[in-house]
Amino acid sequence: MAGQRHLLAGGGGFIGSHLTDLLTARGDQVTIVDNFVTGRRSNIAHLRDHPDVTVVEHDVTEPFPTSITNGTYDTVLDLASPASPLDFATMPLEILAVGSTGTRNLLDLAVTQHARFFLASTSEVYGDPLIHPQPETYLGNVSSIGPRSCYDEAKRFSEAITMAYHRVHGLDVRIARIFNTYGERMRPDDGRVVNTFILQALRNQPITLHGNGAQTRSFCHVLDEATGLLHVLDGPITGPVNIGNPDEFTMRELAEHVIELTGSTSEIITVPLPPERDGDPLQRQPDITLATTTYGWTPTTTLRDGLNRMIHHFQIHERI
Repeated sequence: MAGQRHLLAGGGGFIGSHLTDLLTARGDQVTIVDNFVTGRRSNIAHLRDHPDVTVVEHDVTEPFPTSITNGTYDTVLDLASPASPLDFATMPLEILAVGSTGTRNLLDLAVTQHARFFLASTSEVYGDPLIHPQPETYLGNVSSIGPRSCYDEAKRFSEAITMAYHRVHGLDVRIARIFNTYGERMRPDDGRVVNTFILQALRNQPITLHGNGAQTRSFCHVLDEATGLLHVLDGPITGPVNIGNPDEFTMRELAEHVIELTGSTSEIITVPLPPERDGDPLQRQPDITLATTTYGWTPTTTLRDGLNRMIHHFQIHERI
């Protein structure tokens, strides 16, 4: 599928910037659209002079300028949304807007362009799951009024409107559900658990476990994640398709790994769950059978290797 032209909304973000790297590495052209509210220019600084990359600073909830509409695209990719717990507390209205108006604007562009539309959805659509691990057929256990609902319901709406465009307009669409991703280019202070633990460890501060630390997550390194997303983009399945790492770890195990790998003197302490984390799922693990059997894709980066890479990145590029 090389040699394509893509419009990638959210290309300045953590995952979006890595996906841009993969697309340009195979000879594709990418127009990045980002308002840089949570995306960072430093994530794509290495692409500043790349002949196949164009950057347009724009909010996708607003009408598109001619610098976007005059382009020609084979695919339109929607990775435009704040995605951290701190964002849920500080910009819930913006998250709801980008998951509704923003997604619809991108869908309309894809219809006009006769382009394939790709939605980066999330495991958050499963809520606090009652089935473990979570297959794509699971309909979820989601609160529509809790502090996480702005993101959970925005992504559920994004999936619904994407499928509506598929049915009404015959639009060619792909939906991937992203599970807890970590790695280089994460915002150190965005409140997600891996970067929070690494930040605390590198500063020899106490590592804070919410509750007893028995909650579990399945962490996927960003290069594995981006490779999986590329398979879904190029592949035959409309979706949704789970893309994540099924290896499951408790929060206490994660903290212990981080302390060991950083050589930190941090102690592990337990603290009450803050209000903005109310409703955090107790377990999260993807069933990736569909991705594995269809695309032969499976994550290859171990948690220890991925954490080492992220720690090194924080030390060099974030000067922590």
